[in-house]
Amino acid sequence: MKKVIVVVLLLVGMQTVYAQKKEKLFNGKDLTGWIVYGTEKWYVEKGLLVSESGPDKGYGYLGTTAEYDDFEVELEFKQEANGNSGVFIRSTVDGTKVSGWQVEVAPPGSDTGGIYESYGRGWLVKPDPEKDKALKFGEWNKMKIVVKGDRVTSYLNGVEMVNYADEKIGSGKGGVLLQIHDGGGIKVYWRNIILKKI
Repeated sequence: MKKVIVVVLLLVGMQTVYAQKKEKLFNGKDLTGWIVYGTEKWYVEKGLLVSESGPDKGYGYLGTTAEYDDFEVELEFKQEANGNSGVFIRSTVDGTKVSGWQVEVAPPGSDTGGIYESYGRGWLVKPDPEKDKALKFGEWNKMKIVVKGDRVTSYLNGVEMVNYADEKIGSGKGGVLLQIHDGGGIKVYWRNIILKKI
């Protein structure tokens, strides 16, 4: 009986480890595992992923080839110039029209960490204004996004920005995307993009 219990415990432990395996979405060398949408610039420089406005000054997206349902994604970003960007969850793109939900990455005072539905309901939830001080503009910032069922929780430099449940998000399907906002003059650096399925 003891042997059976030990074997069962080992199998359960192995499944837990497998389910919590972390995946590097960005390998630090090239855009393997990603798809570029639009004409804006996405490239790798000195081990960093760089997003930069191109001559068309339009929207641009870099999306994972894989889709993810329930997950945690952690990443670091550094904004230069305008720095208006975002991280989309459970999202798809047709040309440069995105369907899904964005966790905002924006200049100070512009609701970084809030959740915005593109081409739909617009802002679903914004962080309390006093939380804006968590953003270190022009420096490296750590963002964590937890997506489970219909709930999304965002963190910026260890501060919980929003915790929001929405039925439509719960039924969403798609990948993780990074965004360049339209208007030109945007440059954002990204690194250490790690995803864990939950």
